[in-house]
Amino acid sequence: MKVLKFGGTSVGSVDSILSVKKIVEAIDEPVIVVVSALGGITDKLLNTAALASKGDVAYEREMSEIIARHLDVIEGVIPDPALRNDVQKKVMTLLDELANIFKGVYLINDLSAKTSDTIVSYGERLSSQIVSNVIKEAQLFDSRKFIKTVKQFNKHIVDFELTNKLVKEAFSPLPKVSLVPGFISTSTEGEVTNLGRGGSDYTASILATVLDANVLEIWTDVDGFMTADPRVISSAYVIDRLTFTEAMELCNFGAKVIYPPTIYPVYHKNIPIRILNTFNPTAPGTYISKERIKDSSKAIIKGISSINDTCLITVQGLGMVGVIGVNYRIFKTLAKNGISVFMVSQASSENNTTFAVRNADADLAVNVLNEEFALERAQGDMSDTVAEKDLATVAIVGENMKRTPGIAGKLFGTLGRAGISVIACAQGASETNISFVIKLKYLRKALNSIHDSFFLSEYKVLNLFIAGVGTVGGNLLEQIRIQQPKLMDQNGLKLNVVGVSNSRYALFCREGLNLENCIDDLKEKGEASNPEHLCEEILNMNIFNSVFVDCTASPKVSALYETLLNNNVSVVAANKEAASSSFETYTTLKETARHRDIKFLFETNVGAGLPIINTMNDLINSGDHILKLEAVLSGTLNYIFNTISADIPFSKAIQLAKEAGYAEPDPRIDLSGKDVVRKLVILAREAGYRVEQADVKRNLFIPDEYFEGSVDDFCGKIKELDAAFEAKRQQLEAEHKRIRFVAKMDRGVCEVGLQEVDAHHPFYELEGSNNIIMISTERYHEYPMIIKGYGAGADVTAAGVFADIISIANIR
Repeated sequence: MKVLKFGGTSVGSVDSILSVKKIVEAIDEPVIVVVSALGGITDKLLNTAALASKGDVAYEREMSEIIARHLDVIEGVIPDPALRNDVQKKVMTLLDELANIFKGVYLINDLSAKTSDTIVSYGERLSSQIVSNVIKEAQLFDSRKFIKTVKQFNKHIVDFELTNKLVKEAFSPLPKVSLVPGFISTSTEGEVTNLGRGGSDYTASILATVLDANVLEIWTDVDGFMTADPRVISSAYVIDRLTFTEAMELCNFGAKVIYPPTIYPVYHKNIPIRILNTFNPTAPGTYISKERIKDSSKAIIKGISSINDTCLITVQGLGMVGVIGVNYRIFKTLAKNGISVFMVSQASSENNTTFAVRNADADLAVNVLNEEFALERAQGDMSDTVAEKDLATVAIVGENMKRTPGIAGKLFGTLGRAGISVIACAQGASETNISFVIKLKYLRKALNSIHDSFFLSEYKVLNLFIAGVGTVGGNLLEQIRIQQPKLMDQNGLKLNVVGVSNSRYALFCREGLNLENCIDDLKEKGEASNPEHLCEEILNMNIFNSVFVDCTASPKVSALYETLLNNNVSVVAANKEAASSSFETYTTLKETARHRDIKFLFETNVGAGLPIINTMNDLINSGDHILKLEAVLSGTLNYIFNTISADIPFSKAIQLAKEAGYAEPDPRIDLSGKDVVRKLVILAREAGYRVEQADVKRNLFIPDEYFEGSVDDFCGKIKELDAAFEAKRQQLEAEHKRIRFVAKMDRGVCEVGLQEVDAHHPFYELEGSNNIIMISTERYHEYPMIIKGYGAGADVTAAGVFADIISIANIR
């Protein structure tokens, strides 16, 4: 024998009721079908009653809609005219009774709890009358006759001894199909009561337990228990198996698939529960039993649940320390006033006890506890009770957590890296649930971060904000688009570009932008923006695993880094402004990233895609000490000096560098040595030396007066130097030498300038726009380490930025 429960959405329309008919009639064994009210009707009954109690004649319109809704359903699900007419009469009799009750409430402007319970009972009485005439051979039962309750703390509690006896009598013998209205019951005095919102599940569980069903099936509008709320986490998926303990923990913390009390009765009889979808009946659903199956997946936890309606109440005072009975008085007072507590946290010092309640109970809890401890407060032994609202409670659940070291550490580490502070936490000795309280505004971010960290998501996700979509940024977007399928397939990594911007506009989408046309969309649909607006929008999105990627050269954009890092947004910068600015700014950014356990990466500040900074960091972190650096760090200048020939003068070589995309938009930045100085300062700092740009000795090759005026002025005047450079080129050619613009650092002393190198020097054969660096350390002293390769170009710079992004994901 099976017990099947169909919720409001499962009997909410003509199509869904016909699906219920199909599901039930396909079962060969005896079956008890428990139904809820038509979807939305319980709320409508309560709303209509509230209008009537206020003397608002609008209740009549609501009542008319209730009548029309039920008659429309009957019209659609019962094709036989005679049967349809009979059902309409029975339903209208009930609706007439209901209308009279509403009329009475309207006339006396009063709605007692007893009357309210009677009113809401009509929802299930009406739906069961309809569905029982749709399913073939169904026999209708009245659950008010056998589900009996007693009153405790202003709530209706099932009288199991009497209920068990009456259920056995009512279902002996057991029909082929029994149709039972869920939710409703009566007190032992005969008054109409109910089992609470979601009580139809409970009705089904009681019947399954008393009658020894093989399985309890809960048919709803989802495929089963999800790893998290799919409205918050798009990658949440159905959990195929849960233990009763896991299901109970998830139910108590906000997962609304099952009404929590449902689990207790069937647990004791070891009757499994299956969660199934009326609208997708072939889906396997979630199977819940005592049996604990070893999970082969990487996930240690089964699911995450949350309560966004949370208030923390704190009772505190030094007078509590060592005093027996304080907690007894706290929870006795709360129980007497019908206040439910769903989490408790107490410091071992005993000077405070904190517990979580619903916001609706907060003010009452504070008042009754202040009254209970009035004497202690007057004596100064205890402080006033404090309530903190606008909070959320999150729980991670799973029996695999038992005796597994590091779960709590991983959980709180994940939250810390996301910049989320835990206000209170609790874990029982069973180790199947770790619960914690955070600010409500961080709930979405917390859920996504945990889901990602504990491998409940199919992919690890990095959410990218890319500032600057010109040559470097545009190349980066294209590289991500091309590589994304491979990263998802082979590395389980998804790069989600949630924002792009240029100097005037920004475009954001939490679900991710389409990389094929996001630059066009930015131009057409982007909102007006500036750096301050960009930062504000990023922080307001409050998205998990965020990475800000700066592909601009703007000092205003680099000024955002500290704010972003302080809000746990990692930064990847192709922009040299921040790392080469004041040493104080540089160290602040590095220390902030380290303190927040996030990343501030700027590998492409020097050498484009060459792994120079990472290599230096590896040397230092392994105990080496960098003594000297000698490098050609400007791909632009190296291209220019390699291009100059008898046919191509100095000024023409500069123009070719611009056309090839090697030079900055303003070539004076390269030719003045400013760009190389910034790169050398960054390298010296990464080598462990305190260096400012002003400390670098500059031996420049273009007189200062050439840099005055506009870019066009510079390009016109620079031709005056063509003859001098040609003469120098011929001289060096005769001596078998070449000219390089070299940056040097010797134990913190830095200089840049032109250097003549012969054929034996490592820099002699440096081609095109390539860069080269020689690193002398205590280990690599006699034979310096050399790194050489492409040092300029949008594609290699974008590739270097891409590599920094990948390193944040920590994939191999």
